[in-house]
Amino acid sequence: MHCLVLGGAGFMGSHIVDALVARGHRVRIFDLPNISTVNLKQSIDSVEILGGDFNNVNDISLALEDVDVVVYLVCTTLPGPSNENPAYDVESNVIGTLNLLKQAVAKGVRKIIFSSSGGTVYGIPRSVPIPETHETNPVCSYGITKLAIEKYLALFHHLHNLDYTVLRLANPYGERQRIDSVQGAVAVFLGETLLRQPITIWGDGSVARDYFYIGDLVDAFIRVIESDPPSKIYNIAGGRARSLNDILSIIRVVTGVEPIVRYTPARRLDVPVNCLDIQLARKELGWQPEVSWEEGIARTWEWLQKSKERE
Repeated sequence: MHCLVLGGAGFMGSHIVDALVARGHRVRIFDLPNISTVNLKQSIDSVEILGGDFNNVNDISLALEDVDVVVYLVCTTLPGPSNENPAYDVESNVIGTLNLLKQAVAKGVRKIIFSSSGGTVYGIPRSVPIPETHETNPVCSYGITKLAIEKYLALFHHLHNLDYTVLRLANPYGERQRIDSVQGAVAVFLGETLLRQPITIWGDGSVARDYFYIGDLVDAFIRVIESDPPSKIYNIAGGRARSLNDILSIIRVVTGVEPIVRYTPARRLDVPVNCLDIQLARKELGWQPEVSWEEGIARTWEWLQKSKERE
């Protein structure tokens, strides 16, 4: 197939690109014009790279030319800051998506796989683990826009028969994840441990999320890209909640280093616990996480150390 990966130079995208190339698919990457290609060393000679603006109709139209499947990973906001400017969140993500879907129909795209947010679309859960049928009441604009995009995908499927699958992702971590971001606790904490910088934790460290390794994420995407699963929405996660304090504990075990930790007041936007039910993905995709918590953290730590040595 000819696959377009929107955001293909990033953490998740580059791993998916590598897997698609290895499996013999044609791959086109669409990302920012000045994006670094450091994550694409493995596949750069085998892919087409286009730089452009996701919200520019002409750029998106060009990127969609002769494409079978779109892997949609781009997003202009993060959960925390999204509440500061909801209008920008809608303008840059939802409006851009509507342009993408309109162009996809015009270009004859067969299917879109959308990276949604299992950590924010459900809001404060009534119970955990959270199934796909749980009510959706996001407490941040980021989650609302992700949910709106899911609904528009369903609408375009209804109106134009544009096929789609939504993967509601928990919190992936692993090699190539940025350590200088405000998102991605595992990579950020490991990076600060490596650099002997203080780790800032909002609240008492009891906030718990569902973390899973990047290789397992790639496996889920490949299964959906290469098949026609019966459902439209799947939770993709580790299936277990781990607190920020749990991350600190595994870092101590894997690295042998005592992290420097600074606790600060809790944030209103942080849902106390988020853990996704992955039984539907197990049943219909034959997917489940294979890399253990300890192994995944060890691999990420080893990659960070080697990256630091190369600097």
